[in-house]
Amino acid sequence: MKPEWILVANAAQARLLQREAGCPLVVLQAFHHPASRQHSSALGDAARGRQGADGAFGAAAFEPRMEPQHKEHLKFAGELAEALEEGAREGRYAALQVFAASPFLGELKQQFGDATRKLLQGAHDLDLSAVGLTEMEKRIQHALHPEP
Repeated sequence: MKPEWILVANAAQARLLQREAGCPLVVLQAFHHPASRQHSSALGDAARGRQGADGAFGAAAFEPRMEPQHKEHLKFAGELAEALEEGAREGRYAALQVFAASPFLGELKQQFGDATRKLLQGAHDLDLSAVGLTEMEKRIQHALHPEP
């Protein structure tokens, strides 16, 4: 039987965990993206918005300016989504649970590929990235199976 994968992430770090029936959580991989922790001023100034090129009458629409730190968050979300998609395509897991705080959770889910979306069992707005493995396992169990 294939294991379940659990991704615990924030915008700067993540841990990919694996759970097999009757076994404790195991860390498969740790991800770090230090640029996400830097202030936008340290990452450089974002270019101003670009003008639309559709040539429509009165079209002076500019795409909104994106902060460099937000760009780094999206880059990291893409890296995580790529690792999950690769695992899903290779059949290395049967189900996926994701724990991350908003708004990073939404950014991450937008990057998921089709194979990952099919295996996604739950996306939880909960940041467990600073919690130890034993406590994390308890909190995950509580989130997945809350007591009445």
